[in-house]
Amino acid sequence: MSQPPTRRRVLSLTAGAAAAPLLASAPPAQAAPAEAAPAAAVPPAQPAWAVRPFALHEVALGGGVFRDKRDLMLDYARAYPADRILAVFRANAGLDTRGARPPGGWETADGNLRGHYGGHFLTLIAQAYADTREPALKSKLDHLVTALGECQQALADHGNPKPSHPGYLAAYPETQFILLESYTTYPTIWAPYYTCHKIMRGLLDAHTLAGNQQALTIAAKMGDWVHSRLGGLPKAQLERMWSIYIAGEYGGMNEVMTDLYALTGREEHLAAARCFDNTTLLDACAENRDILEGKHANQHIPQFTGYLRLSDHTGEERYAAAARNFWGMVAGPRTYALGGTGQGEMFRARGAIAATLDDKNAETCATYNMLKLSRQLFFRDPDPSYMDYYERGLTNHILASRRDAPSTTGPEVTYFVGMGPGVVREYGNTGTCCGGTGMENHTKYQDSIYFRSADGSALYVNLYLASVLHWPERGLVIEQSSDFPADGVRTLTFREGGGPLAVKLRIPSWATAGVTVTVNGTRQGGRAAPGTYLTLNRTWRPGDRIRVSTPYRLRIERALDDPTAQSLFYGPLLLTAQSPEQGFRTFSFYKDFTLRGDLADAVKPASRPLHFTTHDLTLAPFHIGSDTPYHAYFKRSEPVIAFGTTDSGVPNRVGPDGRTFLDTLWDQAPFQNHAHFVRTVRTLARRWLSEDLFTRTEHDRVIKAANDADLRR
Repeated sequence: MSQPPTRRRVLSLTAGAAAAPLLASAPPAQAAPAEAAPAAAVPPAQPAWAVRPFALHEVALGGGVFRDKRDLMLDYARAYPADRILAVFRANAGLDTRGARPPGGWETADGNLRGHYGGHFLTLIAQAYADTREPALKSKLDHLVTALGECQQALADHGNPKPSHPGYLAAYPETQFILLESYTTYPTIWAPYYTCHKIMRGLLDAHTLAGNQQALTIAAKMGDWVHSRLGGLPKAQLERMWSIYIAGEYGGMNEVMTDLYALTGREEHLAAARCFDNTTLLDACAENRDILEGKHANQHIPQFTGYLRLSDHTGEERYAAAARNFWGMVAGPRTYALGGTGQGEMFRARGAIAATLDDKNAETCATYNMLKLSRQLFFRDPDPSYMDYYERGLTNHILASRRDAPSTTGPEVTYFVGMGPGVVREYGNTGTCCGGTGMENHTKYQDSIYFRSADGSALYVNLYLASVLHWPERGLVIEQSSDFPADGVRTLTFREGGGPLAVKLRIPSWATAGVTVTVNGTRQGGRAAPGTYLTLNRTWRPGDRIRVSTPYRLRIERALDDPTAQSLFYGPLLLTAQSPEQGFRTFSFYKDFTLRGDLADAVKPASRPLHFTTHDLTLAPFHIGSDTPYHAYFKRSEPVIAFGTTDSGVPNRVGPDGRTFLDTLWDQAPFQNHAHFVRTVRTLARRWLSEDLFTRTEHDRVIKAANDADLRR
């Protein structure tokens, strides 16, 4: 059966024009004064949350690549004309479009998804204002909200056709929603509730991040319309609607309706949220049954963030269990090296990584939503694995998704990020889903650097980005100095305030080269194990300094379905080989190893920071937003057991665990001296002989080669 047309394919047929630039520059990052603080950045936390976030305005990014990318998007936010965003809404409401052209891409005058980009743009401006507190951004946001209110009222008064409820607001007539109820498929209709979600989410963000009361009023009316539309439909009909490919995609409608309920307290808003239960998948995930293969990835990921919010307000554990289990089905078994998931927008078989590498992997929207889900899961259960995944996806996919060049006419972000050989990142995406989430991605980098315990007794330091935390309830100002991702050294300084506080420092899972933590120069005890949090519990004073050192080292990661398909990392950073060659490159490393057993023996530093060379290729950190062809994976070939220049001539066979003899040997490095190395080879060779993986002759030849080798350099 042929694959349905992807949204990306539709984009290629309907690409539209971009806006004219208006130049502006970004101010230095600084925290807003307490008296100017906007409303809470998230709906009220629930008692079940063990951990709570800080608001965007309470954390200011410091200098570095994250702020540089943020500033590029802020320039776009400042310059892009609001009336272009509003054009499709005004046209649908019969209002004057003021001569503005729609943005283009999927956001055209006749596009079936029009209006979604406007919702994302609301969130972009709300986040940008919460971060910078620039009056011009607030004025722009208020202008957008006021105009949308006018559209909502115009539709209610004289819509043609007139909506079924006065709360209706969209950039097209209600027809798509009506057709969905009779199971009309894509591309005749295109995810009407997905678009509804983006608009409602943007409005709620305008309210919670920037204090715009009218935005909440408009969103509440939209919520009333949703309930009027869905509240009376049979459950079986709803479930069939949500099972339809793309047409039934609803984004995070269950999340936004639950968040709306948390703000309004109106039971019909919670009831409407429950109308979006996608029961077949929900039940399977609650029972930890993996049925994801063949499903549209980004159609389903945000549903599970919504289930978590429903669990908060209904107390139903199956919602939370489904979200936890779903995360485990994606993060790891279906995750590429950069942290993204999906091939051609679809989930593939569990563990199918090497088998799916091409130029259409890792839709950027999917990682945006997986990070949101990881964050929400951490609030309820502060498991370090959620933040390990978050760091991977943020650093190697989201940071890498913005071109390192200014633009005030388009977001300049990626859609797919291919993981196959010789692919190129394509930037742009005005009007697409990834253009919309991309605008958001780069204006909220600080939202997960720090969390606090529900009782305020602990501070979680999750990410090591240069930043300043203002914690007004505790009277604390803490500055983090860091050059992340350039290196693994950072310092936290208590600038203001103090008192008893448990500071929980995340020790990343990649930090296997030793971790050093000092307070005011004194080394701290405790086990700083990779993949955990190290707690420093003491009474702090202004001027106290915590220094954390997690040295980077080179390492490889193997694809689950083919251990010879590997990716190369330097600490948290994915390194990609710069080459346009369309076939996989073959790398061999063990022949260059010395007794320390370090990849640094085979992969050498280049002249540019964080760049390396191997096999006559340059390796570059992937977060650099360029259009250079690259290889994120290579094929590892170590066919013969050799130690340096000493070749035993014995095949490097694979053991029952999927690891070769040399893999197993070098996993035990470093070796203290030549004798230690030879003893380890002898022990392993005896095991290989006992398991019939060596003949007696091969056993002897391997031991002789080990004795003859000189690996001391």
